[in-house]
Amino acid sequence: MSHTASMQTLLQTLQARLADGLDFRLITLGRNGYSLSVGMLLGALLILLISKLASWLVQRGLAGYGARYTHANPAALYTLGRLSHYAILVLGVVLALGAAGIPVSKLTLIAGGIGIGLGFGLQAIFNNFISGLILLFDRSLKVGDFVELASGVHGTVRDIKIRATRITTNDDIDILVPNSEFVSGRLINWTLQEVTRRLRVPFGVAYGSSKELVKKAALEAAAAVPFTQSLQGAHAPQVWLVGFGGSTLNFELVVWLDADATRRPSSALAAYNWALETALVGHGLELSWPQRDLRMRSWFGLEGEQARAAIAELLGVVPAASPAPVAPAPAPGAAYAGNDAIRDVPRYADASPSNTPPPAR
Repeated sequence: MSHTASMQTLLQTLQARLADGLDFRLITLGRNGYSLSVGMLLGALLILLISKLASWLVQRGLAGYGARYTHANPAALYTLGRLSHYAILVLGVVLALGAAGIPVSKLTLIAGGIGIGLGFGLQAIFNNFISGLILLFDRSLKVGDFVELASGVHGTVRDIKIRATRITTNDDIDILVPNSEFVSGRLINWTLQEVTRRLRVPFGVAYGSSKELVKKAALEAAAAVPFTQSLQGAHAPQVWLVGFGGSTLNFELVVWLDADATRRPSSALAAYNWALETALVGHGLELSWPQRDLRMRSWFGLEGEQARAAIAELLGVVPAASPAPVAPAPAPGAAYAGNDAIRDVPRYADASPSNTPPPAR
């Protein structure tokens, strides 16, 4: 009995000390004013921890739902996750303030402090936060969209956070852009509604080339690139003669890209350039470059070899011998064959070097 009584006494002593410790007042404002005890502070911190854990569980649940059901919209799930995260955190803060003895109805002092903070330097953070909410509700910019910034950089939207949006370029470089720039600035969203886009590939050939043969070669080049959306119908490739340059006929190969190539515009352009060079050279068409030819019609009544010999005699130089014919370069081996730009698009990463034309879609 004595042992049991001593244990009870010990427990009562511990409970009393624990109660005294929890009731210990850390802050006291005035005689009958606000006071914050250790217990109130621990309760507020516990509520914040629980709200953070609840938000994490909601995020994991939505991510698991998106992984199980492929028909789910990832952008919608992300928006729902971010909004629920903010709502849970706000609710947790309100409950934590109540546990700390600060009623929500008496937060005028805190609201005034926030107003002063906004006036002295928090307006940028507040602006970015509101802009992020606008993006989530407006859905003009969603996670997974492929966008082009004002600087010309392309990338995929990965996250829309409180302060900034993370964009990952095709070179796996993460760029953090303040949310307010998307609301007030200009942004090109390549996948806002339609995921296919038209690409114009400029190229030039020498004057005197057959337009019909150029068109044939360019259409063969378009057929050799697998992410040409269609070879027939409204989205079939086209060849336009767009101008007359100083030394070239300027053409454009106009093609429609499929959804995967739309997200790799630089790779798509490089792939078509590669295929165009192969097709044009294969048809014997000359790829022109800026050049100027000086032709002297006569030299004191002499032309051709006689004129060159007369000029050489006048200058006291020996005419150079005709250059020996240059042997053609050997054909490239299999290790150098193939269009690498095609394989930069993830869907066609394992494309064979033959670049066979895709079937019409």
